Amino acid sequence: MSDFEAQLRAVSLRVTRPRLAVLAALRDHPHVDTETVIALVRAELPSVSHQAVYDVLRALTETGLVRRIQPAGALARYETRVGDNHHHVVCRSCGAIEDIDCAVGHAPCLTASGDHGFVVDEAEVVFWGLCPGCAAEPSQR
Repeated sequence: MSDFEAQLRAVSLRVTRPRLAVLAALRDHPHVDTETVIALVRAELPSVSHQAVYDVLRALTETGLVRRIQPAGALARYETRVGDNHHHVVCRSCGAIEDIDCAVGHAPCLTASGDHGFVVDEAEVVFWGLCPGCAAEPSQR
C-alpha cells in the first residue's frame, strides 16, 4: 500500500485514481492553482473531468490532507504540507510562492495580542516581496 493510499484510508476516503493523481500532482508541484492541478492530473488520466478534480480537492481539503491557501489578489493554491503552521512568501511580480517555517519551539504567531475569547490553533502569515529572479530584472529595481 502506498503512502497516499494509507493517507486516504486514514481519513475514511476511498482510494481512487483521481485522488491518487491529485495527491501526486500536489506533492510534486506545491502551491499550484486548480487549473494547473487539472492539467497535471489529465496528463496521467486524460478522461478525468474538471468537476472530478474540484470534488477531489474539496474532499482532500475538508479531511485535512491538503491545505488551500489564497494570498490576497491571487488564485487559490493547494499544497500537501499540512499540520505544521508554516507560512508563505509570495512574489509580487510573478506570483511564485515558497514555504517559510514558523518559529522553532513555541510558535509566537499563535499568541494573539487580543484573542477575543477564541481558541487560536493556526495563524496565517504571508510575506510579500520579489523572488530572486524578479528582483534581478532591471525593471524591478
